[in-house]
This record gives sequence, structure tokens and C-alpha cells, in this order.
Amino acid sequence: MTRQRSTQTMKPATAAKKLGVLLDAAPAEFRDGVVSRDELDALQADPPVWLRELRRDGPHPRPVVADRLGVSISGLARAGITEPLTTEQITELKQEQPEWLARERATRAESQREAARLAAARSPQRPGR
Repeated sequence: MTRQRSTQTMKPATAAKKLGVLLDAAPAEFRDGVVSRDELDALQADPPVWLRELRRDGPHPRPVVADRLGVSISGLARAGITEPLTTEQITELKQEQPEWLARERATRAESQREAARLAAARSPQRPGR
């Protein structure tokens, strides 16, 4: 006897997070339903116009804003940025180069260097090297 395979579904908030978009900015039909794994794969493979526009123009969720600015999510919080930003606002911040942005970029870079150093120290050494 073969068993029917159930379709995996997720909440719209989870799907929006996986797509890198802000749920509140997505169309109502996306926000109000559930998203199957197959639907998510289709959205990622061939994004509709609304998804392409959201990814390009925003508003963007904090992880995307932090990544585009080159800072951590904690760095955004320390700077008092708690709201989603559009691509235009992100570009303006990059052009203005406020002190907090330079400081947080340096902090993130140092953190990444330290993480890389620790990873290299933990990795097994090859014999004969």
C-alpha cells in the first residue's frame, strides 16, 4: 500500500522571509493564504512582477537592509533604525556615510575576520603541511 504524500505548506510570513521581502508589502492574496513548498519554489524560480519590484525597490526587511548597508541587524538597532527601508533610503544612507554606518561596518568586518580566524583554527590541519 502506498501512502499519499501530503503537501508541505508554510505561513505567508515564513515564505516572505525565505523570499527576502516584507510581508506587509506583499499583495493581499499572498498575505492571506498559505504557501506550499512547490509554490515557493515557483516564486523563487520565476518571480512575478510584484516580487521583482519588492526585491528591487522595497520596503525591505531588516536582514536585507543590514546586508545592503554592510552592517549587522544589531548595528541597525544601535543606530535606531527599526523600520523597513526602501532601496532609495538605503542609497541615501550610503551616500551620506553617517558616523554610525562607518563604525558599524568596521565592527562587522572585524567580527567576520574573527569568525574566519576561529574557523581556520578549528579546521583540521592537513598532514604534511
